[in-house]
Amino acid sequence: MNDNSMLPQANYLQMELKRADGILIAVDPDEQKAQIDLKLVDKPGVNGAYDLKIEANKISITASGNDGIFYGLVSLMQLIRMQPAGNSVSLAACEIADAPRFQWRGFMLDESRHFFGREKVEQLLNWMAFYKLNKFHWHLTDDDGWRLEIKKYPRLAQVGGIGNHTDSLAPAKYYTQEDIKEIVAYAQDRFITVIPEIDMPGHATAANKAYPEYSGGSIRNYENYTFDPGNEKTYSYLTAILKEANGLFPSHMIHLGGDEVALGNQAWAGRPGIKDMMAKNNFTALEDLEHYFFNRMADSVMKMNVNVLCWDEAASTNLNPAKTIVFWWRQNFPSQLELSLQKKYDVVLCPRLPLYFDFVQDKNNVSGRRWNGAYFNSLSNIYNFPDRQLPSAELNSNLILGIQANIWTETVGSEKRLDYMTYPRIAALAESAWTDRVLKNESSFNERLKADLTLYDRDGIYYYNPFDPGAHPEAIDFIRHTPKREKAGRHRKHAHEKAARGAKTSKTDRNGAKHHHIKKGNHRAG
Repeated sequence: MNDNSMLPQANYLQMELKRADGILIAVDPDEQKAQIDLKLVDKPGVNGAYDLKIEANKISITASGNDGIFYGLVSLMQLIRMQPAGNSVSLAACEIADAPRFQWRGFMLDESRHFFGREKVEQLLNWMAFYKLNKFHWHLTDDDGWRLEIKKYPRLAQVGGIGNHTDSLAPAKYYTQEDIKEIVAYAQDRFITVIPEIDMPGHATAANKAYPEYSGGSIRNYENYTFDPGNEKTYSYLTAILKEANGLFPSHMIHLGGDEVALGNQAWAGRPGIKDMMAKNNFTALEDLEHYFFNRMADSVMKMNVNVLCWDEAASTNLNPAKTIVFWWRQNFPSQLELSLQKKYDVVLCPRLPLYFDFVQDKNNVSGRRWNGAYFNSLSNIYNFPDRQLPSAELNSNLILGIQANIWTETVGSEKRLDYMTYPRIAALAESAWTDRVLKNESSFNERLKADLTLYDRDGIYYYNPFDPGAHPEAIDFIRHTPKREKAGRHRKHAHEKAARGAKTSKTDRNGAKHHHIKKGNHRAG
């Protein structure tokens, strides 16, 4: 290697090859000794782009940034892992020039409704890295549980962490601040940015269970659902929470939610503090107060030099476009995407159809959501997103940062079902996020995916098998009874070198081409 800043990437390759494949390599900064040579070069290009060259006696990876080096190493690992088991690995000589389509390639896990814990999260991060996903959106607070330790307000986790979506008396489960720091560092080693979501002003039931003095009141079916926007102390309370959370996440981004407030804001009507606040600001509707609250909390976040992330309802507010990212989730409201782009907000595409992984993936599945009682999120629909769903004028906007899949866990209470709903759809997500439309080939993807299923087996993952659905029967934790017509609401709501996910092949193996052989023993990378 020509720069010691790549040592962490070389160490990652060393660790992963030993863990997953039994291949031992030594890390040596001396380029002359290295069989796998890493080089940083000064050239313009897309963040994350790399070149991988495999020759008979050497493998070289070059990029203009450490993220590109990392993704080149990931492609190399993909190639190695697709080889048959044995004492050696034979890689076809080839050259791969590769770059991501989108800079935001995200996955969101809801751990408020059901909690999975550090080991499962780190396994998910490993697979995100394998698929070159780079944003982990961590939904840590909601109605069913508060999963993040806040030392200034310890009852948030100790009391708010009690229960889950299916058992209100389950013992408190949450991440300590040390847990958070270690998971964030684990993700950073894999070039994954972790973004916390602290939902407000709605979806606040768990927090209000811990500190009821900040509750906006209750109505039928929505008990203590919102924070109280008419209480001045609410703003300082939440700002202190956000400051403490920000110290744990170096992403310079916090997701504030901002969705579905209308489900519970009728509890505000008639409260003295609310009436005073509305009169003081000449508000005529509760929605005006909702927007006031969100703008004020967003300002608090922006003063920390942190960007505000929000669901698409917040596009109707007047947030600073330079510091705001809107997540378009309501595919039945294309107007919210149009409004976001008109207001010059950066946008992440994560519509329920096809990117909500709590929706069923097979017409015969019985647990999970369907849209209008019929539509579900198949592997193919995810693979072909966004080009079959959105007009090119919107997709070509430089305000579209990328795409993200979300999994809400009302019907996901076990690791087995989490796996079943995530894999292999996460692979289709990765292809859609990385590979340019003109280079996608669904048949090629499906062939490569068959090799991934073997890797899932090795890692103890219980996955849906799209080629033989009966091989792994549906993992069912709970059956959710929903109306035939799903209502608007969230929580009711690579060109392809055959083995390298998303790789663009400029020169591939032909008859008589030399191969690079890796025996399972000691080798050098540097």
